[in-house]
Amino acid sequence: MEGHFLTDRGKVRNHNEDAGGLFYNKSNQLIAIIADGMGGHQAGDVASKLATESIKQKWLETDHLGGPEQVEGWLKEAVQQTNQHIFKKSQEDKRCEGMGTTVVIAVALEEYVTIAHVGDSRCYLLNEDGFQQVTEDHSFVNELVRIGQISEDDAEIHPRKNVILRALGTDNQVNVDLKTLTWQKNDRLLLCSDGLSDKVTEHELADFTDSTKDIEVIGNELIQLANNRGGEDNISLILIVHPDSAEEAGEPVE
Repeated sequence: MEGHFLTDRGKVRNHNEDAGGLFYNKSNQLIAIIADGMGGHQAGDVASKLATESIKQKWLETDHLGGPEQVEGWLKEAVQQTNQHIFKKSQEDKRCEGMGTTVVIAVALEEYVTIAHVGDSRCYLLNEDGFQQVTEDHSFVNELVRIGQISEDDAEIHPRKNVILRALGTDNQVNVDLKTLTWQKNDRLLLCSDGLSDKVTEHELADFTDSTKDIEVIGNELIQLANNRGGEDNISLILIVHPDSAEEAGEPVE
């Protein structure tokens, strides 16, 4: 399984509140995580690192997962446990009061990929049908778009664009969106924080993701583009290419 994680502080922030990575369980199955600590709150970087480390450790201790129902169940439990862990930390440590983080997670196996997300970090899929966003932002402006009060173009310049309606760690319980998709050889996944998606159009993301260049080169070019356009936020992304064989993906799905 070919994948690459990149993160950058950007050109304005004095530290990076994003975290993430690519990790393999005992059966060599892949999980990809991006977490974006809530800006304007205390200890956003603590929340994003806690989210990443909590899910990572649970994954490293996990044996082979089979069908989509099993993967979705694992993700739902892992996200809930992680949410409670972050929430407890915020209650116990005054320095962390009010912290929270988005999270977007992909479990990428040979025949399908399962996505879990909370907040406005995104996942896109490139396949034979084109390039599409497969997550829906849990944000104030997206809710306005959904109910028809503003257009998608209006949402791009709305003054409350970065207001998040759902995040890990801000309450004892959280609703997580889950989606399982089939994917095939040469399909690609792009996971990213809003530091990228706010600066690069979906059409541009599609063109970069579809490039024949090495995925690390693509990732670095995307980060450079976001920085060239202001780089006001931290920028993180993961690119994953569907494996050519079941051997690369880990054990076959039963």
